[in-house]
Amino acid sequence: MSITLYALDGCPWCEKVHDALEDADIEYETVWTEALHSKRDEVARVSGQRGVPVLVDDERGVTMNESANILEYVERTLA
Repeated sequence: MSITLYALDGCPWCEKVHDALEDADIEYETVWTEALHSKRDEVARVSGQRGVPVLVDDERGVTMNESANILEYVERTLA
């Protein structure tokens, strides 16, 4: 799978990204992260920071955070 979303259960920004991906009928994998920032080592490894959501598009070589940026990317590039 070329699209991976790192998300936290119950995070409203993560849910917005999930909804946008679903609405655009984009296949993706979700990696659920720990609630504690200090435990988000995998998120830090892929994005250089520990906040979520983080979207990784392996096919295009794109890794991004911030839900507004991700939503724009989904609309302009993936949808």
